Amino acid sequence: MLSAVYYLFLIFLCTLFMILSAVALVLCCPFDKGRRTVHELSRVLVRIFFFIPLRWRQTVVGLEHVDKRKQYVIVLNHNTVVDIPTLYYVPLNFRWVSKREVFKVPFFGQFLVLHGDICIDRGRAAEAMEQLLRKGKQWIARGASVAIFPEGTRSKDGEIHRFKAGAFTLAKEAGVEILPVVLDGTKTLIRRNLLFNWGNRITLRVLPPVSAERVASADVHELMDEVHDAMCGALAEIRQAKN
Repeated sequence: MLSAVYYLFLIFLCTLFMILSAVALVLCCPFDKGRRTVHELSRVLVRIFFFIPLRWRQTVVGLEHVDKRKQYVIVLNHNTVVDIPTLYYVPLNFRWVSKREVFKVPFFGQFLVLHGDICIDRGRAAEAMEQLLRKGKQWIARGASVAIFPEGTRSKDGEIHRFKAGAFTLAKEAGVEILPVVLDGTKTLIRRNLLFNWGNRITLRVLPPVSAERVASADVHELMDEVHDAMCGALAEIRQAKN
């Protein structure tokens, strides 16, 4: 019953913020090409979502590695839809890279459009890469970072699996740093029966970025392995600390 009430509240809240985001986009578009205002509204929405359930806890570490003056390609592990709002605890203006199907999901799809997120068709690999690189570099030039799930899909067992090259190729071509982010606990916030876990704990850990110099000099697959190993090690440390 409590979960049903909270779902209804979230529908109302998302509708309200969708309207606010649309108004902000129209009013701020001439002088806010990076859509920072729309992004900040999303951050407020996320804070409300996580704040109201009093027993939910979010632990955020490593923010000292984030330079708000820089643009990054942000890479993070993917377990569930809850990963998306959780990343908004990182104080950066960023655009998501998302598959076409998500743009058709009620509320999520409309927010992605208002936010200016990058839509790709995973069924057409060459076209998807071209779209990622073109749109990603456009947003980076406007002062925004780009957030990508390098695994390309959700992990079914909670472990970090093999990465795809898109995020790392974008970082090389755009000449920006790679910012790895590791999430743990997002998979257990919504149970399989769609009821909320009211005692859930989430950890978000920001790792030291891979410098632009390192990105430029290293092979794409070398970067993929380097970041993958660092993220797997951080996830193991987070879980060990919880036990």
